[in-house]
Amino acid sequence: MKTKSLLILACALFSAPLMAAEGLMRVASPYSVDDTANRLEQVLKAKGMTVFTRVRHSDAAAAVGVALRPTQLIIFGNPKVGSPLMACAPTVAIDLPQKALIWKDADGKVWIGYNDPQWLKQRHAIEGCDPVLKKIGGALSKLTAAAVK
Repeated sequence: MKTKSLLILACALFSAPLMAAEGLMRVASPYSVDDTANRLEQVLKAKGMTVFTRVRHSDAAAAVGVALRPTQLIIFGNPKVGSPLMACAPTVAIDLPQKALIWKDADGKVWIGYNDPQWLKQRHAIEGCDPVLKKIGGALSKLTAAAVK
């Protein structure tokens, strides 16, 4: 009985990280969801990115009587970066423009999440665009780091 319990516990501990959303990069924020989203939006605009919209999912959920932890999505992009990527693999357009999800988890911690460009490479079988993917990955990392600093 004791061995079975230990086995179950070990499986739960080692499989928990695998339950995270595949291809999602996460950056912890010391700020609230609203403040993190505001900061990210300011950083994006300061870097010349177009902010297309901001979706306040938790507000929309509340309007239909659904309780949802604070959750916002910012949709942004720059055709100078996204267009070359779409030239390599047109299907990547389904994942563009870029999106950043800001949410509060069940433990009260706030996160920014975005698609890992290497995951996009796999998902869309992108070939010949490694420099573009590297540039996008570096930019997303710097933008989110600036928002949470």
